[in-house]
Amino acid sequence: MVLDQDGSVFLLRSDNVEVGVHWTSPGGGIEPGESPVDGARRELWEETGWTDLVPGPLLCTWEHDFTWHGIPVRQHEHIFLTVGPRRGPLGDVSDVHATDGILGWRWWTAADLADERADAVWPPQLPALLAGVRAKGWPGDGSPGSLPPVEPVDLGYVPNGTGNSTDAARSTAAGQAREGTDV
Repeated sequence: MVLDQDGSVFLLRSDNVEVGVHWTSPGGGIEPGESPVDGARRELWEETGWTDLVPGPLLCTWEHDFTWHGIPVRQHEHIFLTVGPRRGPLGDVSDVHATDGILGWRWWTAADLADERADAVWPPQLPALLAGVRAKGWPGDGSPGSLPPVEPVDLGYVPNGTGNSTDAARSTAAGQAREGTDV
């Protein structure tokens, strides 16, 4: 989860069958042998072209179901915080965006996240999570030593809001578990 100096958050606009069009942080699956932090750094680079940001403290963990290239997956996510300059993706990330169903990007202020007319954000608890870290002084002056500590939150399983829990359990039983990470 990348915050700028004003506390705005960088989100990607995505589309998938389970959630529909929604906004989420850069992230994805962890490769074999990769730690969640290393996966977060790699995914941030793949989806934004940013190589200068380092994942900071863990904001939250959560689980959700989705289909990845036709395979039902229950993904366990780790979302890390970091501070970076307000900018757009660097270089050509169009192939990755096409493969991952990424439709666009933007910076969201706290007011944008609180707007009831805004598109869905994922996880749905994101506005409250970010309000909590902003209340603790995030992003500070942006330097690693100035960042206030964050108490990670476990959101548990977050249903997609489409279908019912029986459908979600059935699709996961037929699929696989997967570790994921976001920054």
